[in-house]
Amino acid sequence: MGLYMREVVRGVARGRLAACATREMCTNIKKTPVKKDLSEPMAAAYKPGEVERGWYCWWEDRGFFRRTDAEEDFVMAFPPPNVTGSLHLGHALTCSIQDAIARWQQMQGRQVVFIPGADHAGIATQVVVERHLWDTQGKTKHDLGRQKFVDEVWKWKEEKGTMIFDQLRRLGASLDWDRAVFTMDVHMNEAVTEAFVRLYDAGLVYRKEALVNWCCSLQSAISDIEVDHLHLTGPTELTVPGYSKPVTFGKMYDFAYRLADSEEEVIVSTTRPETMLGDTAVMVHPEDPRYTHLHTRRLLHPLRRETIPVITDPVVDPEFGTGAVKVTPGHSHEDCQVGERHSLPFLSILDSSGKITNIVPEFEGLLRFEAREAVLLALSALGLYRGCRAHPMMVPRCSRTQDVIEPLLRPQWFVRCKELAKQASEAVQSGRLNLVPQLHRRAWHSWLDNITDWCVSRQLWWGHRIPVYHITAADGREVWVAAGSEEDARRKAVEKEGIPLASIISTLQEEDVLDTWFSSGLFPFASLGWPSQGRGETTPDLARFYPTTLVETGHDILFFWVARMVMLGLNLTGRLPFETVLLHGLLCDGGGHKMSKSRGNVIDPLDVINGASLEVLCERVEGSLNAEEVLTGIRRNFPTGIPECGADALRFTLCSTNFKNQLLNIDVTRMEQNKFFGNKIWQTVRFLLSALDKVADLGVSRASPVQESHRLQQLGLMDRWIMSHLAALVTTADNTFKAYDLHVVTKAFTTFWHNQLCDVYLESMKAVLRDGTEAERDAALQTLWTCIDTGLRLVAPFMPYLAEELYQRLPRQHGRQQSVMQCSYPLPKEFEGLRDLRVEEGVEALLEVASALRTLKTSYGIFHNRVNGTVVSSDGVLRNILTDNLQTLTTLGRMKEVKVQEGSSHSSFHSACAVSTISSATTVYLHLQGVVDPKVEVARLTKKLMKLERDERKVVKMVTSPGYLERSPPHVQLAHHTKLKSIRTEMEKVRALIHSLEDL
Repeated sequence: MGLYMREVVRGVARGRLAACATREMCTNIKKTPVKKDLSEPMAAAYKPGEVERGWYCWWEDRGFFRRTDAEEDFVMAFPPPNVTGSLHLGHALTCSIQDAIARWQQMQGRQVVFIPGADHAGIATQVVVERHLWDTQGKTKHDLGRQKFVDEVWKWKEEKGTMIFDQLRRLGASLDWDRAVFTMDVHMNEAVTEAFVRLYDAGLVYRKEALVNWCCSLQSAISDIEVDHLHLTGPTELTVPGYSKPVTFGKMYDFAYRLADSEEEVIVSTTRPETMLGDTAVMVHPEDPRYTHLHTRRLLHPLRRETIPVITDPVVDPEFGTGAVKVTPGHSHEDCQVGERHSLPFLSILDSSGKITNIVPEFEGLLRFEAREAVLLALSALGLYRGCRAHPMMVPRCSRTQDVIEPLLRPQWFVRCKELAKQASEAVQSGRLNLVPQLHRRAWHSWLDNITDWCVSRQLWWGHRIPVYHITAADGREVWVAAGSEEDARRKAVEKEGIPLASIISTLQEEDVLDTWFSSGLFPFASLGWPSQGRGETTPDLARFYPTTLVETGHDILFFWVARMVMLGLNLTGRLPFETVLLHGLLCDGGGHKMSKSRGNVIDPLDVINGASLEVLCERVEGSLNAEEVLTGIRRNFPTGIPECGADALRFTLCSTNFKNQLLNIDVTRMEQNKFFGNKIWQTVRFLLSALDKVADLGVSRASPVQESHRLQQLGLMDRWIMSHLAALVTTADNTFKAYDLHVVTKAFTTFWHNQLCDVYLESMKAVLRDGTEAERDAALQTLWTCIDTGLRLVAPFMPYLAEELYQRLPRQHGRQQSVMQCSYPLPKEFEGLRDLRVEEGVEALLEVASALRTLKTSYGIFHNRVNGTVVSSDGVLRNILTDNLQTLTTLGRMKEVKVQEGSSHSSFHSACAVSTISSATTVYLHLQGVVDPKVEVARLTKKLMKLERDERKVVKMVTSPGYLERSPPHVQLAHHTKLKSIRTEMEKVRALIHSLEDL
């Protein structure tokens, strides 16, 4: 197929995927080809659902996700989620991080290519469709046959397989939907075939019988990442697919082997007694004195009626059990290594469905856990069973079916990884590939240096059928040939194996499919057009955008996905698939517990966006396994349900955690707090618009950056202070975005907007708007406009919906873009010269005085502003700052009047004032005469003191009780002593307040 036709086919496949995504997306996001109508006044409060409605389709319709006039490119692929799946919090974290980076890069002026995709998810999809088939038609895949079953999977995928794209759009992901890739589309099939054939022809693929993780329910090998490890502390009943009764795990069983030539016994222990059917040796430590006389002796296998050797190996722990260990090379990865070292036979005791083979005819056909009971009965009858006891153990379970995983010997296809891994390791060592954070470098090198060959075959029907053919010749020769078609396979057999074409009597393609991670490993270059370029042709995308710039994903798939992309990319394209690997940690709940359905602490991102009542959360798990346990967890973790927070608050929260840490604690409370922060931003803009409405030309002449206007020289102290902090914020954002420290950007933005802009500047500005000159009012309004305009551009990568809505509402004298996405991200050079540390220090001193006044008021229960104060200071610089900004001090101190006097103290104030000493040079006085009723206040504080004394006695009694030091952990003791110290400190403060009031 020529390049043109391949691109046409690929375009059609992508078009179908994008069309399905758009169709599904529009069920929740109304298609809005025109710009959102903002003619109505701003709502009194921020409502995420209203704000986020309408923008996404308009962005997409207008092509705002792509900037085609850029000289630099930034290319990144979104890790393709399972086509069967729905958005979970891990996806939301990846999306929030990647989209914030993508939007920032676009606002930096680069062309962003942000590639979406969906993974065919061989195992997950086949399991889902098999269940669907049984529930709707009462049929199994075997009832249909392979081709019809695959047709059913495609039908299901077309109907329901694009839901996750809708959810990514709901999150605001600025993905390049025209480039959407499905890992089973026509082009990806071609890429997978080409990759496998190249690796095979290079001698990097081979077939052999080996131990694999086997799921009996799927009747397929699975990868390590698809195995969940359940840790048991003792006997536990587990539900196993295919069994009518629960199966008990968490026990150790003891039985005896007798020497072949005597009645002497050797006791061995196992948690899986049925596996003794495949024992081929008993192993002891070579220096264990209990067994030195048994070296080279043989034992009688009681059920197979044959002898097995006693072997010695230093891996045996003489302290474990009896010091003698059974060896089952055909059913244990550890025993497999022992078997290879000692040339032991490998016996397969289970078939693909988990039934006992004919290795011992009496047990043939029994299900594995039914065989356990039969084995124990047989050993008891022979007088060899010695009983069982509780024992902690780890049970490997299939993440898809919950079946117990069995290590089984099966013919499989493997990729040789040693040389590939060596190149991948060197890429990081040389600095050509950057891992962020760098703490993962050590694990990267360790894993690659000790890599084992990659089992790439899966015994499934859904997936990329392995392009390798078994060819049989008339003379009896049998060969495997990798090829893109049956015709190519025959041609290769003739050319490379010397088999005459006429003598080929059969050409059969391998039934197995490839591991899903194989196609995912090709994603960075296959999604851009490979392998066309390798055939002497080229595609514009591959030529311009490969290698990509960044891959971002969880560190838990660093080896399953990232390392394999690197290995395959280097081998198949000769280049690294990306320049930087950014890794985030694993999500936990607010208490640090891993999120799991059984704990009832899983957070569904759509529930955070839309809200979900406790009743709705509970209804979803009714009828499921362990429903009561899950419901208890849900009621404990979400007692009032999950409040509606919106996509912006979710994104902002996820980016606010230091995602480079190994574990990330996330809870709904923080998301709700960030929704409230969104309201703070909303109210700030409302305040500005209201103020601008009251001035000439509706404030348009003030709607431009103050640093570019004549008013820069007219700024007051507080104007210069907030602009200095804005300049610092922009510098911080610029530096930390470059380092991918997004949590530092969000924290700096929150501190600026909440603590500095709203709590201080806006409060001080109210007095200026009320009592200031026209020039002062104009300077303040233009300063506030500059802060808001800059802030919206700063926060747009994290809160795109809110930023867009407010950007559109903000008046502007010139330079308006169609969307905030087209704006430039604030850069330090825009604020050059505005950072003024002297101004910051001066205002911080003023704020300290104002805070002291407010604290004194609170101490005496004064919540109105009808109170006077005096500041006495010998610091001339501070006095000048306070005197020149008395109005600001009075406003921020929430006072009626404040006077500033020279000196270090003023004894005439003492009898009628509350006093706060700020420093040796400065004292603050709050005039209480006529403001508080001393008797009432003394009574209130006395009551408070009595409660504190009760609390003190309670804690003292606890920490002095007999045995406290012995039974209380150190952290508990520390908490109690900290609490006691806090109570006593507060008691001293209250006593001092009572004393001062008694003097009035």
